This record gives sequence, C-alpha cells and structure tokens, in this order.
Amino acid sequence: MALYAIGDIQGCHAEFCELLALIGFSPRNDRLWLVGDLVNRGPSSLAVLREVIALGDASVSVLGNHDFHLLTVAAGHRKPHRSDTLDAVLAAPDRDALTAWLSARPLVVAEEGWAMVHAGFLPSWTVAQALALSKEVQTVLGSDAAHEFLGVLYGDAPRRWSDDLTGWDRLRTVVNACTRLRFCTADDTMELAEKRGPEHVPEGFLPWFAHPQRRAAGTTIVCGHWSTLELMLAPNVLMLDSGCLWGGTLTAIRLPDRRVYQVPSRSPVQPKPFG
Repeated sequence: MALYAIGDIQGCHAEFCELLALIGFSPRNDRLWLVGDLVNRGPSSLAVLREVIALGDASVSVLGNHDFHLLTVAAGHRKPHRSDTLDAVLAAPDRDALTAWLSARPLVVAEEGWAMVHAGFLPSWTVAQALALSKEVQTVLGSDAAHEFLGVLYGDAPRRWSDDLTGWDRLRTVVNACTRLRFCTADDTMELAEKRGPEHVPEGFLPWFAHPQRRAAGTTIVCGHWSTLELMLAPNVLMLDSGCLWGGTLTAIRLPDRRVYQVPSRSPVQPKPFG
C-alpha cells in the first residue's frame, strides 16, 4: 500500500484523472492525500468533486481557500468572482450533498511524521495544536452555527494569532493561517496581501516555513497554495502546487520515498500570475 499526495487540482479534472492513471492509483490498495483547493478557476470543478467523493475512504482532502470560497458563495454570503468557475457545482442537483461533503473536510491531518495543510502552520503551532484547532473549525462547520460562521469568515483581522483569541476571531484566524498563509513573523503575525515569491518578502517577515524556531519543524508538512513557488521539496516541507491551472503541471508525490510524478496542463485557464 502506497501513500500519495497531490497538489492543488482547482477543477483540472482531466489532469487529475491522468495523474491517477500515471501513478497506478488503486483505491483498494493505496491512499491519497489532497492538499485542498479541489475547485475553482479550472474548467471541471463539479467533476473533480464527484471523482474525489467516489474514491471514498481511500482519499483525504483538507480545505483550501477556494474550497471555502465555494462554501461561502453557496451559502449566499458572497457573489462569485469574475474568474470563478463554480456555476456547474452551484447548479448541480446534488449541490447540497456536494457542499455538505466539502464542509466536513478538516483543515489539518497528520500521521506517522507527516502532516497536511493547504497553506502552512504558524511558527508557534505544534502539529498537535494545529490538529486541535482544525477540529474546532470542523466542529463549527458541522453545526447549526455554520451559516453564521461562513458569513463572518472573510477578513484579514486579527493578523496575529494568540491562544487567547475567542469566537469568530479565533476561528477566522485559524482558517486564514491554514488556507492563506505565505509570510509571517516569528510572533505569528500574518501578512496576507503579498502573493509573490520569497524574493518579495515584506520587511520584517519570512516565509512561514523559513522561521528557524517553528515548533512543527520536526514533522514534514505537505501543502500547496503557493503556486508562484511552483514545486518546492525541502527536507521538512513539500509544497506541491506546481501551477497546473496556469500551464504548469499537476504533481503527485509518493510520500515514503518522495518519488515525484507530474502531468502537464492540458489547457491553461489563465496566464501565470506575476510573470
């Protein structure tokens, strides 16, 4: 049995199926980790959701920022962006079942020295703390308070994590860290506007994985989100968003031996951002 992880799919269904065939994925014998952003911007978000759901317990996905965007739009709290490609999901006869499945996904999973999150961990977080915070969010998303939570989810404040945060501020900060984080300070202050690479790091900040004292450094973090980095395989961070949406590749990695598999983008939806 092999454990594979795949980067941001974002509606690129044809490439996803091609990649599963390339790795010879067997739902009966193998397991699959998906780093989130299953949907949006690509042409076939509905097909991706149905494909992943059909894999059953053989696959595990965490929530990404585009997945949350679908949930907020479906709940009526946001209007679709001009570049969104969510109409087929929103019009599907099984729309409610699809969004219910998506909202039940965690923000963080971990096992045997590996952890998966869409964007990253703040420096003060241990893996155990990140799992506990993920559970807090997942519990609210599965409760009667989910609609209200999605209504107040958007926003950059608070910018700094504190264990003393409560209520919606606490949950919003957890979601922002797990699904949007790129740059932060050693004291867990996030900079969420800059989306380019580390050569554009804002003064006083570092990429989240570059803080030497971050408490989760002993665990290999599997993530995506930062497409301008394309593919970064470091000793303790595997960043798998290789920009399939922008004309790059869709990447899978077999976690035990780090063998990389890639398929090219079939039809780039948009130009690569920032050149």
